[in-house]
Amino acid sequence: MIKNILIVEDEFNVATFIKKGLEEVGYNAFIAYDGETCLELVLQKDIHLILLDVILPGMNGYAIAAKIKDLGYGSIPIIFLSALGSTDNIVKGLDAGADDYLTKPFKFKELLARIRAVARRNNIDVPDNLILRLADLELNNDTKIVKRKNTEIKLTSTEFRLLEYLLKNKNKVLSRIDILEHVWDIGFNMGTNVVDVYVNYLRNKIDKKFTPKLIQTVVGMGYILKAPEDEN
Repeated sequence: MIKNILIVEDEFNVATFIKKGLEEVGYNAFIAYDGETCLELVLQKDIHLILLDVILPGMNGYAIAAKIKDLGYGSIPIIFLSALGSTDNIVKGLDAGADDYLTKPFKFKELLARIRAVARRNNIDVPDNLILRLADLELNNDTKIVKRKNTEIKLTSTEFRLLEYLLKNKNKVLSRIDILEHVWDIGFNMGTNVVDVYVNYLRNKIDKKFTPKLIQTVVGMGYILKAPEDEN
């Protein structure tokens, strides 16, 4: 399974943006800002895929790819991410052993699609939590689409985060404080009813027109997302 992804990129903002995006859809992401750090992480971590820039301080991407192969890790898929988009550069990258070559700037959803394509070609799975399900409810963390009974449901970004947290913790009673800390990054604050307000918004969208009802209130304790068949 592709779970641990190494980002080799010397531009801090680009590297952190990619890392955050990958982690939001269920991957573990590590950053190396140069070739030496990349090779150290390959040796230390169980890396499943490498996103490799070409222009790097010291060793360039082509040399890094060759070194990874020399170290005996040639089976790790590599996707080059580079501003060098000429045909010669792309051919050179693929000849260096890369599985794919994506030219900057790119859309993040295209990067995710390339990762999935590389996984398919190498017969490797992607994280199960890219798609979260309960009964006939489905949340796709890649496309950001939510469906119930195959009907697409439009959610705001906050509603999406709330539903994602509930799905990741389905069948568990979550207190309002738990939800505040994980969805809004707010600590102990009993003076806000934002959780109740947004749970109600979410109910109106995913439960009101559908059966069974999935969001349940546990009086005095919080909320739980569960299907009737999960009840003991």
